[in-house]
Amino acid sequence: MPFEIPKTAYSGKIKEITLGKGDKAVTVGGETAYPFYLFEGQMPNLPRIAMEVYDMPPEDWAEAALEPFADVVNDPVAWAQKCIKDYGAEMICLQLVSTDPNGKNRPADEAAAVVKKVADAINVPLIVWGTANHDKDTEVLRTVAEICQDKSLILGPVEEADHKKIGAAAIGYKHVVVASTPIDINLAKQLNILLGNLGVPDNLLVIDPTVSGIGYGIEYCYSVMERTRMAALTQQDTKLQFPIICNLAKETWKTKEAKISAKDDPKMGDAKKRGILLESLSATILLMAGADVLIMRHPDAIKLVREMITDLTAK
Repeated sequence: MPFEIPKTAYSGKIKEITLGKGDKAVTVGGETAYPFYLFEGQMPNLPRIAMEVYDMPPEDWAEAALEPFADVVNDPVAWAQKCIKDYGAEMICLQLVSTDPNGKNRPADEAAAVVKKVADAINVPLIVWGTANHDKDTEVLRTVAEICQDKSLILGPVEEADHKKIGAAAIGYKHVVVASTPIDINLAKQLNILLGNLGVPDNLLVIDPTVSGIGYGIEYCYSVMERTRMAALTQQDTKLQFPIICNLAKETWKTKEAKISAKDDPKMGDAKKRGILLESLSATILLMAGADVLIMRHPDAIKLVREMITDLTAK
């Protein structure tokens, strides 16, 4: 008697969201089963990877992470174009670190002008990420939304404390909202409800559950993402049936394991290989938990993750 693998019955489906516009727009979501469970359901749109670009030269990056971009860190436009041309980036995530009130505190109009230059210079979807300072992000992202009103940006993080003003700007100018909550499924659902009540349509919303790297609480992140997918697919929770985006590069590369040199701690081994593996393994774990979009940094780590996605989805 042949053995039949027990299969889970899914009653829900992740919503399909289009990011960007034109020929290079990407569609994410659409899953009808758990991540990569192709024997139980469909995964019509493979996970996508966005490459990080900073709007100012990074001050604390590990040498291995900075090396591939050393010639372009002073120019976000050139940096974004290099990611696309040299490394095949499907999406770009422009991190507006210069707007941090505890740092350079760049004015909103100046930051928005940089975003506009980058958006005009590339043809792939552009994610614009603030600093999670509610007052500053509200000012900056609303200005960005207006100046780039024809660009179909993805704006984040949008949190409960600033969701009304940023959400309204996103609705008015037709940008996608990244609903960001601190690793809690109930808070994620609540924010999605609030944004829906505000008027953000389902096709302009993705979830940011907040994530970490290996060794820094990724187990808890995985558990929350896993429960989110379970609620969406098996419990018909329509308020959690959205694609998930994970801003993981900055979380993995800021750790001491990624930064410390082999000279300072010979037992840790080659620093470059260590950082790349830390990022790629963290990304792989998040994909298994349900990530649809990964924000990554090192080209070699991205290459490894792309290969893994290909292997897992090969017929």
